[in-house]
Amino acid sequence: MEKSRKYWRANLRMVGLLLLIWFLVSYGAGILFRQWLDQFKLGGFKLGFWFAQQGSIYIFVILIFIYVFWMNRLDHKYGYDEDSKDPQQL
Repeated sequence: MEKSRKYWRANLRMVGLLLLIWFLVSYGAGILFRQWLDQFKLGGFKLGFWFAQQGSIYIFVILIFIYVFWMNRLDHKYGYDEDSKDPQQL
């Protein structure tokens, strides 16, 4: 039971961190810090505009891959991955 609680806490911390990053990129970079970011350019576009239109979507896709990678490591650490299961238990 303690193993399950630790696993769940680690999972919630990870999801919380990824959601915070997504919030900062989408709301922060696209809205709150847009004027400051607009002094820089990326591909000919102002950086604040780029984050609002495309950057937050790219970051979201990258965060999905990071989540999959972290969850696989977390599953393996706590013995919830498919490789560590006994075939007779399935």
